[in-house]
Amino acid sequence: MAARLRGLKPDWLSDPKVWRTEILGGLVVALALIPEAISFSVIAGVDPAIGLFASFTMAVTISVVGGRRAMISAATGAVALVIAPMNREHSLGHLIATVILAGVFQIALGALGVAKLMRFVPRSVMVGFVNALAILVFMAQVPEMHDVPWAVYPLIIGGLALLVFFPKVTKVVPAPLVSIGILTAITVAAGIAVPTVGDKGELPSALPVPGLPDVPFTMDTLTTIAPYALAMALVGLMESLMTAKLVDDITDSRSSKTRESIGQGIANIVTGFLGGMGGCAVIGQTMINVKVSGARTRLSTFLAGSFLMVLCIVFGPVVSEIPMAALVAVMVMVSCATFDWHSIAPKTLKRMPAGEITVMLITVVAVVATHNLAVGVVVGSVTAMVIFARRVAHLAEVTPAPGPDDGTVVYAVTGELFFASSNDLVGQFRYATDPDRVVIDLSAAHIWDASSVAALDAIETKYRQRGKTVEITGLNAPSAHLHDKLSGELTGH
Repeated sequence: MAARLRGLKPDWLSDPKVWRTEILGGLVVALALIPEAISFSVIAGVDPAIGLFASFTMAVTISVVGGRRAMISAATGAVALVIAPMNREHSLGHLIATVILAGVFQIALGALGVAKLMRFVPRSVMVGFVNALAILVFMAQVPEMHDVPWAVYPLIIGGLALLVFFPKVTKVVPAPLVSIGILTAITVAAGIAVPTVGDKGELPSALPVPGLPDVPFTMDTLTTIAPYALAMALVGLMESLMTAKLVDDITDSRSSKTRESIGQGIANIVTGFLGGMGGCAVIGQTMINVKVSGARTRLSTFLAGSFLMVLCIVFGPVVSEIPMAALVAVMVMVSCATFDWHSIAPKTLKRMPAGEITVMLITVVAVVATHNLAVGVVVGSVTAMVIFARRVAHLAEVTPAPGPDDGTVVYAVTGELFFASSNDLVGQFRYATDPDRVVIDLSAAHIWDASSVAALDAIETKYRQRGKTVEITGLNAPSAHLHDKLSGELTGH
């Protein structure tokens, strides 16, 4: 019994090393979340405290109800862009109501099995998604390196050097935490005037208070916020599920995408009732937690949110002195570690099919152009499907052969028959010159859709108009079932 109970205990309770890794990882993530949450608040047009509250509540809630351990959820730029018009054109109350309704939509979509759609995301889209993410993370740091005091540049270089070489000395303390601590100490002790976290906005001084959104509870309000809520729900789920899949690959473990979808909804509802701007999985901080810090449990996610509030409320004056250069160095290192350099190696590009490379590039371009990871995934997936359909369509062939007697001809059809390949099927038969009996052998083919059945019906009709008979043979069980069900039913003529 005791052994069974020990097996049920979380890793961080039974292993001091894991305990240390999770705590320090959560602390590093919390530090990195502060300036980003403030920046996303600016995008949404709300007070910085609202973005920080969202990051706090999203991380703490998802650590309990989420389906992917060690993944970080917080306020994000994509969600901020979607809901910004609500605050700009209506009110903060409408924005909060939108967040709550988006959470309800996410729970419904999760229960309906939207997470299963992830199986249709090809690897080339996933690679493009990761590379685009790395590019966006780096691009987000560029403004912090433009039109700044000269001292910022040596600080960034020094931070990068610490991030690269400190792990070679010891991995007991995460290199990002060491880098942030040392650079902060240097700037404060030497009185170096550089942009700091405090320059981004005022940190909150108290915990968020629960309450209802300040909107009239009418059908007019519902129709106003519903389109934005649905858009936020879809964007949030797309980014969260793609991030979960990425963490699955990095950690070589599986997660419950359905639970994650529902968990995101619950987290947004909680965030809305606590006055936050909502959010979803935040990929940069997740990479810090999982790839840089080595965290693997829910504790790091919970502590990331908890430390965020503690740092703001208790240690606000200290946190405000952290130079942005230190956080820029961390995020630049994250972008380099996230990018799949193998995918663009000359050796890989020579071996990779042109279609796969095209899909990857289109995904990257779409994401970088729109700054929306969800748009890139959709565009990349649709492109991959079109390329796949064109490739498979060319595999369908019709080969005529003499029959067992002079009055019979046999056509052997091979390949996959669906809307793209069956369109050319009708034109590959010799209706006028064929003998009176025609056999269409589908032993090496498979019927996938109604378009293929309609094409076979059209072929039979053309032969029948010339007084010839057609026999279709060799259908496998699924093809035969579909053909028997639809044949003769697809046209009113």
